[in-house]
Amino acid sequence: MNASDFYSLSRNNVLLDIRSPGEYLAGHIPGAVSFPLFTDEERAIIGKLYKQQGHDFAVKKGLSFVAPKMVSFVTQAEHLSADKELFLYCWRGGMRSKSMEWLLSTAGFKVTRLEGGYKAFRESMRNEFLKDYKYLTLSGNTGTGKTAILQELEARGQQVLDLEGLADHYGSAFGDIHSGVQPSTEHFNNLVFEKLQSLDASKVIWVEDESKHIGKVWMDEGLFNSIKNSPMVIVMKSFEERVEWLCKLYGKGDHESLKEGFRKIEKRLGPQNAKIAIEAIEQEDLPAAARIALEYYDKSYEHLLSKRIKTKVGELDGRTFSHREIAEKLIEEVANYGG
Repeated sequence: MNASDFYSLSRNNVLLDIRSPGEYLAGHIPGAVSFPLFTDEERAIIGKLYKQQGHDFAVKKGLSFVAPKMVSFVTQAEHLSADKELFLYCWRGGMRSKSMEWLLSTAGFKVTRLEGGYKAFRESMRNEFLKDYKYLTLSGNTGTGKTAILQELEARGQQVLDLEGLADHYGSAFGDIHSGVQPSTEHFNNLVFEKLQSLDASKVIWVEDESKHIGKVWMDEGLFNSIKNSPMVIVMKSFEERVEWLCKLYGKGDHESLKEGFRKIEKRLGPQNAKIAIEAIEQEDLPAAARIALEYYDKSYEHLLSKRIKTKVGELDGRTFSHREIAEKLIEEVANYGG
């Protein structure tokens, strides 16, 4: 079964990732359960044998690892799938998934294997990112509250692709203060693909204007270019409104993390400015630190905007308006942006 059909049908069934735990952790088809044929250590041993002594020796070693686990595999599968219908994949759709397919089929399960494996899924994902989705990019200076506006849009029935939410990062040097552990770049793009599958490609999809990387993860090249070249609406807030929002957003966070954020941009900010900002944090003067940060990010934003200005389709003066009110105004005007 090809990757596109496999993915669609597996959504309402049990999906098993037959690869090793390390491979699964690096990235997997969203919704898949780790069901490794080999441990990471066993996989390394087999790979070494294959290189040193050839295919036959590696296969025999693999069988010696699998044989004692066969009953356990069947028992685990029974717990996962009461109706005995399973979807599974390995890296290339080769020996690992074929072996598990044989075992579970013999045990009475209906098994569907992904031809080409996880590699085929990733190729399908990259092709999906090249499709003509109707992205509408929400832009604006740091502190405008773009993520909050996106949340208000989604709450009102609009389609939203929240890249920062999927990346678990706010996207700046301070972006990891309230976040957890970021996914790998590989799995981040898998999660974006999953989200896109739940959206209607014929309708507008709101997305925040982002650089190619969000914290430690990087957008797929095709995805980034599609978003970068999409129509863009800029929301404007006053400087002091943005200072107030940043203090609200980061004020309850760990102040040591705030200081570390300024250290990350010290070279670009200037050592003296970074020193003043850190001292302001130590004195509980967060607005002063926020103003220094915004002066830096505003210059950076103007530079990036100069490269994107050809895609600008409108501006919305959001000064004095709440994020909810801004979202409502954007919805009223969405038809003017291609909706």
